[in-house]
Amino acid sequence: MNSSSDRLFGRQRTIHELLGGGFIADIILWRRPNLTSGLLLVTFAVWIVFEKSGYTLLSLVSSVLLLLVVIFFVWAKSASILNRPPPPLPELHISEEVMNEAAAIIRSPVNAFSSVSLDIALGKNSDLFFKVAGALLLLSVIGGWTDFLTLGYTSLFLVLTVPALYEKYENQIDRYAMIGCRSLQRLYMKLDMKCFSAIRELVLEIKKLD
Repeated sequence: MNSSSDRLFGRQRTIHELLGGGFIADIILWRRPNLTSGLLLVTFAVWIVFEKSGYTLLSLVSSVLLLLVVIFFVWAKSASILNRPPPPLPELHISEEVMNEAAAIIRSPVNAFSSVSLDIALGKNSDLFFKVAGALLLLSVIGGWTDFLTLGYTSLFLVLTVPALYEKYENQIDRYAMIGCRSLQRLYMKLDMKCFSAIRELVLEIKKLD
């Protein structure tokens, strides 16, 4: 295994550990190939349905619900006429415990988001403001190139392929990336010696003349 100095950004943990080391990391890194491939196929099918068929989310959900309502209504009416058992539908009831657990899960990220938003709005965290503003600006630019559905599918496709490919070819990628970083550092040093230093000297001379 390579040392941390030979790895990109000097990291010491594996990709699996950086991704949390749990169920989600297993899916992203294809440790559960059936789930990962199924997720890709389902999202691709959803993208095809919405992008190529002309359906919107509201129209598709309404059509599916309408079809289900008609099927169960006809089934129930014919069952009562023919003395057959009604459709085996479970009792739709959400317990208070389930709602409390869901609220407890949602509460922490919502409170964290509210706290961060308040800090940004009150100007308490300038670094975070510029990061959020940059991210939103980037999303705005990307959103001008494509629609939300295509962006979501493309992002999921990249999440489920790039980390797995990087883990598979980690040594080769890190080696070439380190070579590229060193080349950029040498280029910067040359520019600093030839251009930036000359600019600094020119600025100092102008200040002396003033």
